[in-house]
Amino acid sequence: MIEEAAIPDAAAQIAGLIFAVLLIDEDGRIRNANPAAEEMFGLAASRMLGRAYREVVSICERHVGAALKDSEQPLIARGVLITTALGKEPMNLSSSPVIAHPGWRVLTLSRSGAEGTPSVTPQPNEVGAPAVLAHEIKNPLAAIGGAGQLLGRRVSEKDRHLTDLITREVERIAGLIDRMQQLGSNASIDLGPCNLHASIRNAMASVRAARPDGCELIEQFDPSLPLVHADARSLEQILINLLTNACEASEGAETNHVVVRTRFVSGIVHSTIQSGKPVRLPVEICVLDHGPGIPEELRDDVFEPFVTGKSHGQGLGLALVRKLVRDLGGRITHERNERAGQTLFRVNLALAEKDARG
Repeated sequence: MIEEAAIPDAAAQIAGLIFAVLLIDEDGRIRNANPAAEEMFGLAASRMLGRAYREVVSICERHVGAALKDSEQPLIARGVLITTALGKEPMNLSSSPVIAHPGWRVLTLSRSGAEGTPSVTPQPNEVGAPAVLAHEIKNPLAAIGGAGQLLGRRVSEKDRHLTDLITREVERIAGLIDRMQQLGSNASIDLGPCNLHASIRNAMASVRAARPDGCELIEQFDPSLPLVHADARSLEQILINLLTNACEASEGAETNHVVVRTRFVSGIVHSTIQSGKPVRLPVEICVLDHGPGIPEELRDDVFEPFVTGKSHGQGLGLALVRKLVRDLGGRITHERNERAGQTLFRVNLALAEKDARG
């Protein structure tokens, strides 16, 4: 006789949902949050509990925010622009009163397109650079660059700086177009088992070679971590960008070193729209620096294209990092600890399939 499997309790069922669930009390404070809410809002449940939900989930559309003030009224809204710690994003929202507890309600949020048929539309905040347009721009750029080099051989020494300027600007614009193409690319990545620490060390070696200023890179690795589900080249590019930013931020700081830490964490689940299944992300990479941090007014939009606190920055580096992390099925978050004077970027990844099953 086959024994009937035990039915998961309510807590286990809510924890497995791919959309965010918040339990709100009569004072509008968060009393419970599932793992998908942690992933969607970029905050651990412990940092949400007890806070007013409007501090965690800021609703940009006034009529929806006004409707939510009535805790006894059910509400469904689609495509509502909502701001969280990770930035602005259109979401589907519902509010359901808890009948047995007046004033209490359950708030659910999912990314627009997450319900029903899985959406394969590119993320709304990512930049697309059509290949035809890039081709049309880069062809004349190459001609300008070549003409600049020819002129540089013929002009006098006192005018050489002008042709050098032409060459530098052509290279800068070509690099900008390349990065925009990467942001808009939908090319598939070959994911598989990846040695996390080998990829990190390769990235560290590249950054050390490119920076003669001697910014110290410190490893704090958990040697017991298994293989992750990733692509080595993409992971190295993510780390090169984060480490380069951290080293630049550390220039002039009293503590001029960058720490790269790896560890195993529990309770982080990523709601993958493409697969329709929640995926655990137990492996964390943390890049920590002691620089002044990103300006406070930019922190909510730090992963958006063209947002930068650098005087000569393009604002594409972190946007590209976010895209690459998403391509790996992972997540990235940013934190600033003012008391400790630390800036932290955390990347969470899934285990390789064999280790995930085990």
